Amino acid sequence: MTERALFLTSGNGPAECRIALGHLIATLGEEAAARGLAFECMPGVAPDGHGPKSAIVTLTGHDADSLADGFLGTIRFVFKSRIRAGHRRRNWFVGVQPIDLSAFDAETADIRQEDLRFETLRAGGPGGQHQNTTDSAVRATHMPSGVTVVCRDERSQHRNKALAVRRIAAMLKMLADGRREDAKSALFAASKDLERGNAVRTFRL
Repeated sequence: MTERALFLTSGNGPAECRIALGHLIATLGEEAAARGLAFECMPGVAPDGHGPKSAIVTLTGHDADSLADGFLGTIRFVFKSRIRAGHRRRNWFVGVQPIDLSAFDAETADIRQEDLRFETLRAGGPGGQHQNTTDSAVRATHMPSGVTVVCRDERSQHRNKALAVRRIAAMLKMLADGRREDAKSALFAASKDLERGNAVRTFRL
């Protein structure tokens, strides 16, 4: 079972880029469902109601690599601004970069246990007739933030719980860390480089 995590960001782009990011999240969710993949999304800060500045998406299933790889890089959305009448710009850019899930495993969790909710799942994940039918997989939710992760890497429920807590801690840190957002924006902001046609995918709304 393959698991891939993606970091989606609007960089320093305007509100329209956050709207585009919301459409990207929805598109990934729809394509994941069509391929029988498990889809988890952890949105970041949404400063003005027009969508989050960033999000972490996790895809799990046998076709996760193919879907994830098809979205890596800069994504261009073409639409008229819905919040600035008469605005001439039509192209809005967001970025997608892979996240190394193994890097999360080394994080030290500093989360109150009472803030966590755990659910057991079939370890095999979505699709396929040869699933492991033991309930060793775990979905963990950090109640104050709503951040949710699913861990099925380990064979025991206890180990998957511990791994889930570490990943939640790392993801909370990532979403809250403005310095990381600044670093990502250097790669993915609606800058001259992006506007020169480096998009790997284009969506017209």
